Amino acid sequence: MRVRKLTLAAMALAAGLSLTACQNDDGGTDQGAAPPAASTAPSSNGGSDQQDGSDSAGSDSAGKSPNGTGGTDGAGGSGGSGGTGSEDGKAAKCSTDELEITAIDATVGGDAEGTVAVDLKNGGGRDCSLEGYAGVDLKTNSGTVSAERTGDPAPRIVLKDGETVTFGITYPINDSGGSGVRITGLVVTPPDETKSVTLDWPGGSSLPVMDGSGTPVRVGPLGSAGQGG
Repeated sequence: MRVRKLTLAAMALAAGLSLTACQNDDGGTDQGAAPPAASTAPSSNGGSDQQDGSDSAGSDSAGKSPNGTGGTDGAGGSGGSGGTGSEDGKAAKCSTDELEITAIDATVGGDAEGTVAVDLKNGGGRDCSLEGYAGVDLKTNSGTVSAERTGDPAPRIVLKDGETVTFGITYPINDSGGSGVRITGLVVTPPDETKSVTLDWPGGSSLPVMDGSGTPVRVGPLGSAGQGG
């Protein structure tokens, strides 16, 4: 009987230890799984918030990019430049109304021909260009005498506001002793323009009588500095 009691006591002790071990194992599993679950949830939410923050910042940055509104303002600046009268990036031609045209006697003593220098000053408030020859007509008591071109090269000239370009008119001096052909005025038409300006003639008062073989009056290209080319 003593042996049986010891055996039953031993079996009861073993069963109790086994039950305790099982309870400890379940508790360890719950405690071990809970922390990763708690750690994973904040990590996932935190990553989502961070991503949203990055997207928002990127959107604001794009709105302030130099290629956004700043680029539009830059394009507007170009439009303003175009408003100065440029054509394909070049200064537009000078109109007659933009030019202040004057003429002076530029004859040098001892020259065989008389010379008149004509100045074209840009007073239009913008850059403009001239190319070729101006039209020149002398008004006389015998009708209009149109000047012939010298045929020298006539490069394109860009005049800044306030700048001046000069060309020359040459004509024969009347040393015949007679009255000749009396000059009453000078008519100048800028290149590629149809509007003319009439000026007082500053040179010799007359031309020798012409024999009908052609005009003795010649005009040089722009930039000929009053020497007829």
